[in-house]
Amino acid sequence: QVQLVESGGGLVQAGGSLRLSCAASGRTFSSYGMGWFSQAPGKEREFVAAISSGSSSTHYADSVKGRFTISRDNAKNTMYLQMNSLKPEDTAVYYCAAQSILRYYSGRYGSLTAYDYWGQGTQVTVSS
Repeated sequence: QVQLVESGGGLVQAGGSLRLSCAASGRTFSSYGMGWFSQAPGKEREFVAAISSGSSSTHYADSVKGRFTISRDNAKNTMYLQMNSLKPEDTAVYYCAAQSILRYYSGRYGSLTAYDYWGQGTQVTVSS
């Protein structure tokens, strides 16, 4: 079992940056594919980015390509999301999630239902 705790959210002006962290408990963090999702008020939770267990593979939603970078440090049991050039439409609660690496490499890294463990979320607010 994996427990996930996000941090790093906050209020930032448009064009600014934030770095989100996702701290994981458990000895098997390095065996999981990991993802970030966002949920804006009144909207469905949607895929933002995903990373394989060994960081050799990453995927991004088109809306964040070139602005966000996902990374992980397995020695620290932590995943990150560096968010640059933030826009007001990035305002949302951001969740980290963990999935079987088999599901990741089967192409299901963008599917909500393919993730087994979720954090509680961290709020990101971008003002215009």
